[in-house]
Amino acid sequence: MDDLIWMRLALDEARLAAEHGDVPIGAVAVRDGDVIARGRNRREADGDATAHAEMVAIREASRVIGHWRLEGVTLYCTLEPCAMCAGAMVLARLPRLVFGAFDPKAGAGGSVMDLLAHPRLNHRVEALGGVLAEESAALLVGFFAALRAQGQK
Repeated sequence: MDDLIWMRLALDEARLAAEHGDVPIGAVAVRDGDVIARGRNRREADGDATAHAEMVAIREASRVIGHWRLEGVTLYCTLEPCAMCAGAMVLARLPRLVFGAFDPKAGAGGSVMDLLAHPRLNHRVEALGGVLAEESAALLVGFFAALRAQGQK
């Protein structure tokens, strides 16, 4: 199944984020069977609260396509998007999102709220969650356990 192939690439991006001290969340944007953009959390690296993996990938995909509308793009992300990222997906007219772990604290793709399918918004993103969820969650759990062991939050 193609979704598994692309999600594994998103997991690779998540691992790279962790190697650089950022929360291990990764994303890849795919169009016509090709990866057109990659993103990983860069909040710590860039000192930018908006540098989530999804935002990085959305910005890059828009540059590659040459337009803000991400027609024909599927975004693969290791974690359910937050409200900011879900809002950006709606605004970018992203047709499809596939994500790994659900986020019961801040998920805006169905867990806490569902901005991706909100009936009052002018676009809805088809979302499929839970793809390689265990692997995605394990990266996050391991990352935060290591921080706690070092006495950090």
